[in-house]
Amino acid sequence: MNEKWMGSPDNVSLSYKAPTNSSSISPSHISFSIEQDRWTDWPGGTTKNEFVSNALNNLASLSGEPPRLRIGADSEDRTNFQPGLKLTETVFAPPSAATPYPEAESVVVGEAFYKAAQNLLPGTHITWGVNFKALNLTAAFLEAGAIADAFNSFPASSGLSLDAIEIGNEADLYTNNGGRPANFTIAQYVTQWTSFASNVSLTVPIGPNTTTKFWGGAFAGSDHSSTGFSPQGLFANGILSSTPGNLINTISQHVYSGSGLGCGSISTCIQDLMSKAFVRGNLSQFIPDVAATQAQGLTYILGETNSYFDHGSANVSNAAGAALWALDYALFASSLGIERLYFHEGVGYKYNFIQPVTLNLSIVDGAPLAEPLLPHIQPAYYGAIVTAEAIGKTGRISELSINSDVVSGYAFYTNEGQLSKAVFVNSEGFFSNSGANRTSVHLDINFASTGQSPSHMSVKRLEIGHADDTDGLTWGGQTYETPNAQVSGTLSVTTSDVGEGLDIPATQAVLLTFST
Repeated sequence: MNEKWMGSPDNVSLSYKAPTNSSSISPSHISFSIEQDRWTDWPGGTTKNEFVSNALNNLASLSGEPPRLRIGADSEDRTNFQPGLKLTETVFAPPSAATPYPEAESVVVGEAFYKAAQNLLPGTHITWGVNFKALNLTAAFLEAGAIADAFNSFPASSGLSLDAIEIGNEADLYTNNGGRPANFTIAQYVTQWTSFASNVSLTVPIGPNTTTKFWGGAFAGSDHSSTGFSPQGLFANGILSSTPGNLINTISQHVYSGSGLGCGSISTCIQDLMSKAFVRGNLSQFIPDVAATQAQGLTYILGETNSYFDHGSANVSNAAGAALWALDYALFASSLGIERLYFHEGVGYKYNFIQPVTLNLSIVDGAPLAEPLLPHIQPAYYGAIVTAEAIGKTGRISELSINSDVVSGYAFYTNEGQLSKAVFVNSEGFFSNSGANRTSVHLDINFASTGQSPSHMSVKRLEIGHADDTDGLTWGGQTYETPNAQVSGTLSVTTSDVGEGLDIPATQAVLLTFST
């Protein structure tokens, strides 16, 4: 393979001190939303799932905090609690080529379902969803009580925290799936939510002096208006003025990048997904919602997100290009003031970062596999790894202005405001049918502010054979594609003078760590 230099160098200006428009970034910026029906496959039931534990611990070791978990989604609104039930009772639709691993149509759980959280990494923060679609107040009350009982049974040394209760999943879609009548409004939603939250707050409990609060919203979309399903609609209809509404500390928004249908060939679909313009267009629509939420003193998150909805697009969401998409998507979101992203995961979903258990059907077309596929990570996981390492012990992030349609960049600063690292992503697609020549972009790096600018940088690369590969990625020469999710291989990091600049081949990301 030959690399072909593309055009004139791009100049990148970094500030040695954190600019005023930099944003704080959490160590758990990349977190996970878990489909509730098979949630126990992730931590393990009676015994811990060591593969998942290792995969999550890799991220915690790099950033200093475990990914946070939200447990819910579609099956959140199909779950009921039955005291004393030993084994979860689930009813699934038959698998199909389009949906090899469907969500459960019905889930009945007992105490052990919630107590499985004890197998999570110490210090994990969890948000749990309860059934709102059924409009059964008693059912939601019993679920919330069982969740609270589980957390009360954990030893203090576990550090496990029930951060919040989420009441219902994507209530703005209830009119489409039989959950509410066609004329269901945001005002009616606020009234019903307030009734449920008032009762749930008594059993958890949730109050002004408790660490457990409520998430608000969890809508599939937003019309950004005061009359529709949006943060603005919630606030205009008085949700924060109610007693339980005053206990909301976070507004959650759900968003995917579309359906992935009709985009053309696999390579075209991957290029569309990871393109710089597409990432920015998909997230920038929420700028007014972030502003409205922060004006109320609340945190704004993406409580459920991933590449393409309906579990992802075959050979796109599970391809190597998704690693670059996840990296750029997560970091750009932070620059908009989005506090945290919960990437949605389910057993056998195409867009998973982590496949937690052995699979017997292909995630691509539902065909029986000749050999069972053991737990493994998928390419998007590398995007999370790079993000976690870039954040590390830094405290702030700033998007860099780069006059390029394919290169994105972000600078990371310590809590004291000093430049520490930078990440660059070249999202130009290089595919298995692209031929021998792989383009490369050269970046010249300079410093805009006075002071002792760094003179040296270490360079660590996320290397990808082709954007349409589904494995074989390496981070600093090492792989996480191992039977136990633990990193393997010899670390490869180079050092160079800042003045030499940097070459970034197509479909690659780099992490720079600066030193004087």
